[in-house]
Amino acid sequence: MLMNMKDMLEVAQKHQFAVPAFNAGTGQLLTAMMESAEEKQAPVIMAIHPDELRFLRDSFVASVIDEANHSKVPLVLHLDHGASVADCIHAIQLGFTSVMIDGSHLPFEENIALTKQVVELSHACGVSVEGELGTIGQTGNSIEKGSTEIIYTNPEDAQEFVEKTGVDSLAVAIGTAHGIYPKGFVPKLRLDLITEIRNKVQIPLVLHGGSSNSDKEIAESVKLGIAKINISSDIKFSFMTALQQYLNEKGFEREPNVIYPSCIRACRDTIEDKMALFNALDKVKYYK
Repeated sequence: MLMNMKDMLEVAQKHQFAVPAFNAGTGQLLTAMMESAEEKQAPVIMAIHPDELRFLRDSFVASVIDEANHSKVPLVLHLDHGASVADCIHAIQLGFTSVMIDGSHLPFEENIALTKQVVELSHACGVSVEGELGTIGQTGNSIEKGSTEIIYTNPEDAQEFVEKTGVDSLAVAIGTAHGIYPKGFVPKLRLDLITEIRNKVQIPLVLHGGSSNSDKEIAESVKLGIAKINISSDIKFSFMTALQQYLNEKGFEREPNVIYPSCIRACRDTIEDKMALFNALDKVKYYK
């Protein structure tokens, strides 16, 4: 069941769970996500970064839409970190039901202007929009990249940003970073900021850089009001680790359908752990 993110996250916000947004790197990750979502009855967001889309090719989007149309599980097809109006228009033309425009690297007023422009054209097509305020860190090992300097989201700025742009959801910066954290690295998360921002804005809040953070902090962020959490590196790490293990143990194999089932299963284990952590299991019932 294909839907837009505004409708999906309003339900999540009401019932106090977070919808996981899993980044697609291959069709096997799509398979893993759909199998887990249907078995666990959890709504999901298929997030595709522009770089991933260039690799997967536009035709891949039709596969995602077909999966959604043949499933009773709510699914959002979301452009992750769109960098320009052109990125967002291209995604809408392909059938994405949600787009993110990331103007977080711009001066505040320019971010507002860019986001407002995307909101106006997207809403005219029935597509929801996620904006970002503040900067997400980067570990140097993620397709989403990020900033070397984390700028925490200012609650007063968040209120003004939402009011002036009309955005449907807001990615906030509380100290997370894209990618897998290096050994010994402990992020300085400001969970108190979630409450402060929540008191200023009513729209759903989004947490980027969800991979590699402690379960305790992620679970607490959901309780405080985060309605969507992005997971990319963790599921890809599980998939590729299982692939490496298969080849190390069994040697060369030319058939993908022989190699990939164990990789998909390993990926599913991570996906289902995240669904449980986000309190998203058995929440499809709220969308009927």
